[in-house]
Amino acid sequence: MVRRVLAAHYRPERADSGPSWLTLLGHAKDSLWSLDLFRTESILLKTHWILVIMDQFTRRIIGFGVQPVAVDGVALRRMFNQAINGQGLPKRLSTDHDPLFQFNRWQANLRILDVETVQTVPQVAWSHPFIERLIGTIRREYLDRLFFWTADDLQRKLELFKNYYNAARVHQGLSRDTPEERAGGPTPQAASLENYRWQSQCHGLFELPIAA
Repeated sequence: MVRRVLAAHYRPERADSGPSWLTLLGHAKDSLWSLDLFRTESILLKTHWILVIMDQFTRRIIGFGVQPVAVDGVALRRMFNQAINGQGLPKRLSTDHDPLFQFNRWQANLRILDVETVQTVPQVAWSHPFIERLIGTIRREYLDRLFFWTADDLQRKLELFKNYYNAARVHQGLSRDTPEERAGGPTPQAASLENYRWQSQCHGLFELPIAA
């Protein structure tokens, strides 16, 4: 009853006088990762779940986990391990209040990895802003514009988008740097109007000018 009343009537005012508490926690690379789940449909109209993980500080996509059927605690753990394969671990993970993140298998996996969970404010989407914006970008700019057949096909195409997003797509919130630049990677050579060529990304879905 209390939860329903708060969800209907409690809307805390957004304070613009300083950085949010999640921004403060994610002040350094790999200090705070955000993750969330969303659904998409294949060309055969079969629902697939996608787990996306990003680094809060650099906006870098850490990885994707794909599941073609309903997600439970075991599947969520497998998707997370799939997404972070071959990479390090953060100090903290930011999640929303999805019941999936309450599964014992999921929480036990985080305890083994020694990763602290930070939950967002219930019913307040802007308390989890970067990952929500990323999911919107993935939908609008990518998944709404292509077809996929199977979970493996979707995984391959998401990896292409991750490479494009991290290494080639500049971000206004990063002073027009790429996430890889913010993470300490090399700065791409600037292209001039007199000497450039077009580089294809994601099987030709994106075309970017680069130095010739």
